[in-house]
Amino acid sequence: MTILASADRKFRRSPRAPLLPRKYDDGDSFEVGFSGASFSGAVFNLATTVVGAGIMALPATIKQLGMIPGLIMILLGALLTESSIEMILRFSRASKSSSYSGLVGDAFGGVGRTILQICVVVNNLGMLIVYMIIIGDVLSGTWLDKVHHLGVADEWFGQHWWSTRSFLLLLTTLLVLTPLISLKRVDSLRYTSALSVALAVVFVAITAGVAIVKLVEGSIGMPRLLPEIVDQASFWNLFTTFPILVTAYICHHNIHPIENELHDKTQMKPIVRTSIMLCSSVYIATSFFGYLLFGDQTLDDVLANFDGDLGIPYSSLLNDVVRVSYAIHLMLVFPIVFFSLRLNLDGLLFPYAIPIAFDSRRFFSLTAALMGFIFLGANFVPSIWDAFQFTGATAAVAVGFIFPAAIALRDTHGIATKKDRLVSCVMILLAVSSSAVAISSDIYSIFNR
Repeated sequence: MTILASADRKFRRSPRAPLLPRKYDDGDSFEVGFSGASFSGAVFNLATTVVGAGIMALPATIKQLGMIPGLIMILLGALLTESSIEMILRFSRASKSSSYSGLVGDAFGGVGRTILQICVVVNNLGMLIVYMIIIGDVLSGTWLDKVHHLGVADEWFGQHWWSTRSFLLLLTTLLVLTPLISLKRVDSLRYTSALSVALAVVFVAITAGVAIVKLVEGSIGMPRLLPEIVDQASFWNLFTTFPILVTAYICHHNIHPIENELHDKTQMKPIVRTSIMLCSSVYIATSFFGYLLFGDQTLDDVLANFDGDLGIPYSSLLNDVVRVSYAIHLMLVFPIVFFSLRLNLDGLLFPYAIPIAFDSRRFFSLTAALMGFIFLGANFVPSIWDAFQFTGATAAVAVGFIFPAAIALRDTHGIATKKDRLVSCVMILLAVSSSAVAISSDIYSIFNR
């Protein structure tokens, strides 16, 4: 039997132990000179985890539901998300778990822990491939209904070998994404996360400005306040918005990595509340002004609406600013989602190894393998989007709602309240129904192309 040195024994971990080193375990610092993450840095990192590509689907959701029910649903999604995260934090303290997988392992054993990690890996991997596909669409254009929509690189410089999709994505990967995903602390991303949130606000400001100008000019009317139900099909279409709203605030996989780097762990609850408030404000403004601006012409991805004449001066410039800022926003969201992807895949593959941040060879090998898979998936496997439509519909809601609700209902430490059980039942009902609707609509769309 091999006898470990005391330094190695300290870092050896069981499957329930955290997937990253906690700063204050045994009084040791994570890194010399690092005194703990700040409140603002944690808020921006958590908010960036939430506000990804889904923001562009919200105006179309409002078009389906009507302005009043749609905005109410966005607020309800925020409240449910805050409740689910609050339960995760409370049950983590009771079980002395410093990772999401450790908490699930405490409640459901190794099998539950493994299922959660698979869900996080599938969800995050799918998101990152979709992000890269969207970045490629913005930079180099895309084909839609046999029509080629030019990217900003083609518009600005014309078509050259260096403006092709694969080359631009390779350049983005090497110059932007690789340096960011090579950072070992999530707090190191606080400035890029702040910039990411700022770019989302830029999109909201431009959309609001254009909408207000056109409203004053009288070229757009007041939006529809309630859903328009004319037949059975239009009624069922309302339910297709559920998956978008239910998954709009998914950030649960990054709760523990952010909390573990805080100097004061008691700040985590106000950090969550501030982040959710910030994100819901961005979501409401985007939904309101996006639908106000484009009305019934709002497309499923509102970014596609910024591909033509907005009917105001400098329309082309504003379109380019919106598209480029959104592409940069996704580039900056990428590393924060990649962080929890790498942690959970490492925990899945090497459950008894030392934390990945202390093993540089494993850290960079796993980083390179994941980045290579994402790059190849976004460039050379077009059908991968269809596959992740199915897996994402189930994995995201499992991470955000089913597991937190199941932990509260299992209540291995006897701390669940009646409110916890009621909220958990609502979360499971929403999660199961949204997954069923999403999968059914995906199957229908694939077989009716």
